[in-house]
Amino acid sequence: MTLSNRLPLTLARCVLGVAGLSILSGCGLLIVGGTAATTAVVATDRRTAGEQVDDQTIELRASSEMNKAFGDKARIVGTSYAGRLLLVGDVPTDADRQQAVSIARGITKVHSVDDYIRVGDLTPLSVRTNDTWITSKVKSQLMTTDNVPFRTIKVTTERGIVYLMGKVTATEGELAAKVTSSITGVNKVVKLFQIVSRESLITDDGKSAPVTDSSSSSATATPPAADGGGAQPMPVQ
Repeated sequence: MTLSNRLPLTLARCVLGVAGLSILSGCGLLIVGGTAATTAVVATDRRTAGEQVDDQTIELRASSEMNKAFGDKARIVGTSYAGRLLLVGDVPTDADRQQAVSIARGITKVHSVDDYIRVGDLTPLSVRTNDTWITSKVKSQLMTTDNVPFRTIKVTTERGIVYLMGKVTATEGELAAKVTSSITGVNKVVKLFQIVSRESLITDDGKSAPVTDSSSSSATATPPAADGGGAQPMPVQ
């Protein structure tokens, strides 16, 4: 066979090879897509994009307003999830605590406030550093635990007490709390989850969908401060 005759054959083989790779790639995408659909409710943040932006704005506003009101005499940290604002930290007096809660309730887009502010001296830097380490360990453990929607769970640690926030099913919430409570250094787990049904998380095409708060508590209810009453503590195992 001459060179001129072999060129068309070689070209045809190349085309077929590329087409074959495309088909295989397409199959790979279909497989990955199928897997993603089954794990979407675990791998995504269940808040809407608007809620996520609002939460960031709320946290920035809370930090600014608390610093303006108390300066260096207090330390108040706000964590927001879907408009539910958790307050932890230290203030000198109970009057200061009440003022902080009042400020938080006045922030735009805040639907409810969970008050766990402690009245007393400022928490030492060494304790706060350890809290940061505990938070990192909790997030890492939740990330590697099957059936825990770690991307939609916010973790806050204050003096060894871990607060969990997010939109989860009752089973997911129990599993996340159990895993958290087994971590060294965790004194107690407080679940501030919004409990939702599994059905509300999945659309007809198998993808995750925005969900609404189906918990039985009032949107304006505030649990007692500091002692964890009214929440769902989970003892260390």
